[in-house]
Amino acid sequence: MAERSFAKEVQKLKKGEGETFTGEGILAITKALLENGVGYVGGYQGSPISHLMDVLADSQEILTELGVHFEASASEATATAMLAASVHYPIRGAVTYKSVVGTNVASDALSNLASGGVTGGALIIVGEDYGEGSSIMQERTYAFAMKSQVWMLDPRPNLPSIVKAVGDSFEMSEISNTPVMLQVGIRSCHVHGHFTASDNKRPQMNVSEALENPKRDLQRIVLPPATYIHEEEKLTKRLPAAQKFIIDKQINERFGTPSGKVGIILQGGTYNTVIRALNRLGLADLYGDTNVDMLVLNCVYPLVPDQILDFCEGKDAVLIVEEGQPNYVEQQIAHMLYQSGKSVKLEGKGILPMGGEYTGQVMVDGLGDFFSQHAPAMLPVAKVTTNEQPISIPDLSKSLPARPPGFCTGCPERPIFAATKLVEEELGEHHIASDIGCHLFSIMPPFDLGATTMGFGLGPASASAFHNADKKGRRSISFVGDGGFWHNGLTSSVGNAVFNKNDNVIVIVDNFYSAATGGQDILSSRADNPTKQTQNSIVDACKGMGVKWIRQIDRTYDVTKMRDTLKEALTTEAEGPKVIVASSECMLNKQRRVKPQMAKAAKDGKRVVRPRFGVDEDICTGDHACMRLSGCPSLSVKDTGDPLRDDPVAAIDQTCVGCGNCGEVADAAVLCPSFFQAEIITNPSNFEKRRASRTGKIIAWLQTRRDAKRVAFA
Repeated sequence: MAERSFAKEVQKLKKGEGETFTGEGILAITKALLENGVGYVGGYQGSPISHLMDVLADSQEILTELGVHFEASASEATATAMLAASVHYPIRGAVTYKSVVGTNVASDALSNLASGGVTGGALIIVGEDYGEGSSIMQERTYAFAMKSQVWMLDPRPNLPSIVKAVGDSFEMSEISNTPVMLQVGIRSCHVHGHFTASDNKRPQMNVSEALENPKRDLQRIVLPPATYIHEEEKLTKRLPAAQKFIIDKQINERFGTPSGKVGIILQGGTYNTVIRALNRLGLADLYGDTNVDMLVLNCVYPLVPDQILDFCEGKDAVLIVEEGQPNYVEQQIAHMLYQSGKSVKLEGKGILPMGGEYTGQVMVDGLGDFFSQHAPAMLPVAKVTTNEQPISIPDLSKSLPARPPGFCTGCPERPIFAATKLVEEELGEHHIASDIGCHLFSIMPPFDLGATTMGFGLGPASASAFHNADKKGRRSISFVGDGGFWHNGLTSSVGNAVFNKNDNVIVIVDNFYSAATGGQDILSSRADNPTKQTQNSIVDACKGMGVKWIRQIDRTYDVTKMRDTLKEALTTEAEGPKVIVASSECMLNKQRRVKPQMAKAAKDGKRVVRPRFGVDEDICTGDHACMRLSGCPSLSVKDTGDPLRDDPVAAIDQTCVGCGNCGEVADAAVLCPSFFQAEIITNPSNFEKRRASRTGKIIAWLQTRRDAKRVAFA
């Protein structure tokens, strides 16, 4: 189950020659792949290209009709290795994954693929995730393009440019025998627009035909001495071919007045922000027309020295707009200018921030400083920094409590960490290794657990150095999600722990999906998937790796059982790694699945029961330990209005999904019996209606009787 369905939108992929295609960037990329005769597609989900994988999955019928093979890859390394189908055969292939964590995983396969080169077009669509809203470390994919000498396109964020870039990438790959990266950030992935469609094309050769006609070129196999030939070929043949293609096909674009004394060289992906900033400075109109000389690098690697030097000819100053750090493009251009003896003033980092996302205001400030210093006459008025009066933003921290990022309401992972806190209260603090995924929220309040996170599926591996020689001391605890387990954890974490006779505790958080990336199915998903084999056991996989001590918990909301099992793992005398598989369905995906079913049943007149939890105000002591061990967003506080009570009581709001975690935590922690469960019944039976009416009358009578005996204060 993906985060959302694109079943309706993918019908647009059938549009043909001359028709107008309207949609967002992700859908346009898929259409462009089909128009350019792609033969196979793969990838691994991750923001901001998770939806691209979801679109491809929903396009299975259309892909099959065209003879296009699609698969959801086990990892980014698997996806990149998949492009080996284009090494010997004239088949166009494309894969996609998130950067920079994706390119990290894919690096080995990428190096080998780039060394031998390709015959068919090989395209890697990389979802660049950079800036304050990013979910990963702040690094750039550009380093991988340079390292492996694969070419990188970064098109302007509009649909015609993105679609053209897909076709250019395939052609560039084939002409230069080199894989090509297409870098698309969140602005490109989700920009809306339209373009004129072309007919979809069947691949020149599909993978079945390649199997029936095997080929082998010794020069493309990565093995010495061929690897030395590959390096020479990269420099003497592939690079010149790519640079010639960039010029011949006019991949990079020039706007404005070429005779200007100042100019801007920018990444294609930053074009919209730059144009908007020029507009705010009075240097461009609402349609983006400007007199400022600009060279838009839709291909950011390789650069073409003659093109760069031609642009800089006769200019006093040039600004390089390059988002991210290090400033690879700026360094290359500075080197070109130095070698050619040019005296043009080069600006970049310094005028613009060294790092961080180049937002609208950042770009306005940077461009304003550049023109104020080097071309003040071009500014129609004194430097403009904003078209609106700045709004004073109040300091809400003084009136609202802090709300750190955390688990969703009803998340089955919350009780796992509540149990961990309870165990630590008894056994003391432990070294805890975290992993990539939803469970990483455990590092935040109210749990404050976890010391490191080293990569997807590497939580247990990052704790492998912690080893008590006498096996009598404290053990470490490490967490890994089911997505990370199948991605990398089975071998790198569990297998490694078995092989090295690691004595620590591994908790595998199994929520049935790759939940953090949008709820895609994985090997151990419990649902039937028509195109994938699911329901593969994590427990069996661990046993196959040699794990002897393993426990399965099928309902993580049982905090008492979770706590006792974790305590057993930390205190048992059994040798080897201790593995706990803690399983419960991701509540977010469960609600996506169950709510439509319940709504339909209620509409059809069927009896529907929804559990809800509440707090008895008269019993609640106001201790709020339930919140300190839960942190559920549906838990809050409420003032009873009773002048004899100093503290507000706990309260459960309307977002409650009835998971029962709050009551389970209270029971496990031996806190209080104030939690109760109620049932909301839609389309009740006649008997239930009569019973509810009778119960309501009795309660009303008892409340009236109690109120009559209360002491009233004037």
